[in-house]
Amino acid sequence: MAAPGSVVALSGGIGGAKLALGLSRKLPPGALTVIANVGDDFSHLGLHVSPDIDTLVYTLAGLADPQQGWGRAGETWSFMSALAALGGPSWFRLGDGDLAMHVLRTHKLGQGVPLSQVTAEVCAALRIATTILPVTDDRLRTRVRTDQGWLDFQDWFVGHRASLTVREILFDGADAARPLPAVRDALADPELRAVVICPSNPLISIEPILAVPGVREALVARKAPVVAVSPLIGGRAVKGPTAAMLTDLGDVATAAAVAARYRDLIDGYVVDEVDHAAVKQLDVPAIATRTLMITLADRERLAADVLAFADRLRVSA
Repeated sequence: MAAPGSVVALSGGIGGAKLALGLSRKLPPGALTVIANVGDDFSHLGLHVSPDIDTLVYTLAGLADPQQGWGRAGETWSFMSALAALGGPSWFRLGDGDLAMHVLRTHKLGQGVPLSQVTAEVCAALRIATTILPVTDDRLRTRVRTDQGWLDFQDWFVGHRASLTVREILFDGADAARPLPAVRDALADPELRAVVICPSNPLISIEPILAVPGVREALVARKAPVVAVSPLIGGRAVKGPTAAMLTDLGDVATAAAVAARYRDLIDGYVVDEVDHAAVKQLDVPAIATRTLMITLADRERLAADVLAFADRLRVSA
């Protein structure tokens, strides 16, 4: 059971990890549980890579590259240089330190250890108090349809640098996937203070989580307020292809459009101060604040704003 007054966050990679760090620093140790997207996972060079989980782990452990937001700080690239010299595939870069994570994960998965346990063991080794839960231990992969046909997500995102127009998104394996029991328990806990949907790409970071049978239903049934944070600022993403993907799929790249995707789930919505006009246009309670997270202080301030907003929604419910 989650700790009293605990908070559950749904997160993808960089943007979500930044807010997760802020939340972890504004909450008592162990009070935050992060449900992580695994749709980005893939096999590369025989290794199981979990990009969103790793970004969360490195960020919460204080090991993330501060410029890129992903990967490890102070990374070296001898492995990639040697691989490229041998004519190997170098389109997806694995740093020397980062490589240890993928080797260890692949080794343990091969021994029959589930992804959730591997993640818990890594977090324990790095002394991360926050619980990071992959939404499922079952296979779930995001695929996108382009004018060149269906592509695995990383092939499109990294291999093609997200340059191909997205016509359709598929969460392969979602129908047969089962949410972790710990995910269900965290969302059903009567002591839950709030659920936060982090400012991650709704299409490829949050919706793969929601596609796992039972997760959306658990969010609808929970008693604690659900607050989503817009990943867009003035119609643009801080990092990543959110705005372009929304446009490709016939939507509009606005904070309001993202809120509409969460319409049946959220009790409150947080937009950036430049999008303050959207607050009056939404059919859910909303606040405008500074959502751009450059410094650690930014992460903590936004986390405090989100938690305070959720508490107000709880009182007024």
